Amino acid sequence: MARALIALSGGVDSSVAAYLAKEAGYDIIGATILLKDGGKSSVEDAKSIAKKLGIPFYAFDMREQFRNEIINDFVLSYENGLTPNPCVLCNKKMKFGYLFEKAKELGCDYIVTGHYAKIVEENGEFCLKKSENSAKDQSYFLYSIGRGMLPKILFPLESYDKAQIRSIAANLGFATAEKKDSQDICFIENGDYAAVIEGLTGKEYEKGNFVDINGKILGSHNGIIRYTIGQRKGLGIALGKPMFVGKKDVINNTVMLCEDSELYSDNLKANKFNWLSEPKEKSFSCKARIRYRHVEQPAIVTVEGDEVSIKFSEPQRAITPGQSVVLYDGDKVLGGGIIL
Repeated sequence: MARALIALSGGVDSSVAAYLAKEAGYDIIGATILLKDGGKSSVEDAKSIAKKLGIPFYAFDMREQFRNEIINDFVLSYENGLTPNPCVLCNKKMKFGYLFEKAKELGCDYIVTGHYAKIVEENGEFCLKKSENSAKDQSYFLYSIGRGMLPKILFPLESYDKAQIRSIAANLGFATAEKKDSQDICFIENGDYAAVIEGLTGKEYEKGNFVDINGKILGSHNGIIRYTIGQRKGLGIALGKPMFVGKKDVINNTVMLCEDSELYSDNLKANKFNWLSEPKEKSFSCKARIRYRHVEQPAIVTVEGDEVSIKFSEPQRAITPGQSVVLYDGDKVLGGGIIL
């Protein structure tokens, strides 16, 4: 019997994923990684699910690794004018990095998570694909997984929707059945990124100038970490018409504001690319998604050494440095990287 380590987060999705993996005949072990202070209630919830399923359970304290590799990267990215996506890095480093090493130590053949995505074998190649539940599909966040790991990962929720998952959990008497879904970024409790960054660094970020597209000073901003491309709310400046953040200049500590029509661009460059399906040509057509809630759009992709250039068939709004661009061929994830 194949052994699998189930990543139990203390939420309903991973709880049901554990049950489904056990029902599929895997010898499963439950494990939770403690990532932040105050996360012990999730550990207790996960432990209760493991007890309910009658499986061994481990809790691994990875708060130091999480601070060093995920939170510190988040802070540095904002300080450098980027808008990072820490969930992508967390999947790579923590869930499919450190936790996978623990799985090997415990003699496990597979790692199981409650992500909504699919891994299938086609022509001898394992591929990451979108979930059949398009509303919950999380393939965008998973592009950074090493290609060699795909045969060792199980996503039992690939064809389920949320209502079905909660129904299964309720029928099994899981305490997580009605538990609210976690927010996108687990260490940002109230959505105030800047306050968290200031609390972590002890810094007060210097005020600077809002400028227009021609460099004319429009007013004063409250620190460059407080703004992201496409932002309109919270600018604290009245200009008589809607204005949006169009660009951030860290060197000169300025935030350029523009009209909505000036937020559109038909091209981008990206680096730190992870290919889940090696491109057969230097230039090819596919679809590209520039943020999680973005609908992927037709594009021409050109591989240029360590960078990738992407030319969209139509201009896209608010392409944001630091976010991930993910490439798709139908429902298959080709790879992704960080927008420059």
